[in-house]
Amino acid sequence: MDPRIERARRIIECEAAAVRQVADGLGEPFLCTLDLILGLSGRVVTTGMGKAGFIAQKVSATFASTGTPSIFLHPAEAIHGDLGRVDDGDLLLAFSKSGETEELLVMLPHVKSCGATLVAVTQSADSTLGRHSDHVLELGRIDEAGPHGLAPSASTTAMLALGDALALEVQEGRQFGPEDFARFHPGGDLGRKLMKVGELMRTGDRNPCVEDTATVMQAIEVMTRTSGRPGATSVVDGNGKLVGFFTDGDLRRLIENGLSNPRERRIDEAMTPNPRSIAADTFALEALALLHQFEIDQLPVVDDDGKLLGLLDVQDLLNLKIG
Repeated sequence: MDPRIERARRIIECEAAAVRQVADGLGEPFLCTLDLILGLSGRVVTTGMGKAGFIAQKVSATFASTGTPSIFLHPAEAIHGDLGRVDDGDLLLAFSKSGETEELLVMLPHVKSCGATLVAVTQSADSTLGRHSDHVLELGRIDEAGPHGLAPSASTTAMLALGDALALEVQEGRQFGPEDFARFHPGGDLGRKLMKVGELMRTGDRNPCVEDTATVMQAIEVMTRTSGRPGATSVVDGNGKLVGFFTDGDLRRLIENGLSNPRERRIDEAMTPNPRSIAADTFALEALALLHQFEIDQLPVVDDDGKLLGLLDVQDLLNLKIG
């Protein structure tokens, strides 16, 4: 075996061992911190210097994306004015392997004086950071991976795992589900899949519609002049309730069967009565599955009373790259 593979495996195993150690050490301080965050009136402010600072930034981002307001505070910037970002009601989550990071220690009196709760993520509760914190999430002694064990590696991996466990357990406590997650990720794949039909449907002059008393020719004219030309029109009664659907395919079949009087033939004689429809609060991904299942390109969107709200076209889903 190539010795580089063997060395790389030892590095990964070293980091995995650090994560297992942190998992085994979870206890009352972790539960107390969870409860504090769930009861916060303010934000989770994360901080750390160097590599630990990058972990703190990632943990803050995870909190923010899962329903807990959070910002990252750089220790060096904090003592030059940014301490104003921390306020009574906030919780400062400070990451430092040694617990002796000078830039963090300089912050402590100021953080405490403003009334924020301080939680340390550090190797030992006996460190300076640990002794001055309200709660300590101990990592335990961690030997870094790699040559000479100098570069932060196993310790930052352990910090990240602990931070993720904290943020995701808080998410569970908030009952923050996929729909909530999608609100914070509208540009992501999940956000697109969890959009609702009501956000995508065509309305107004983009929603072709005729009353059941209209003629086939009037329906064709509406389909032709509708923006985007969806190739279909909904048919409603005098109260706006969906009663039928008429498509280009229906028109072709009428012509094949010898349609000769489109200006006189009523649309309710040519439409598909009681068509399939969809609710506005249906997820886009579910809607796409229905379109594929029934091999159709459009679905009328109706409310609980069956009144027409809009039109969902498969092209609108494909444009979002859903599915």
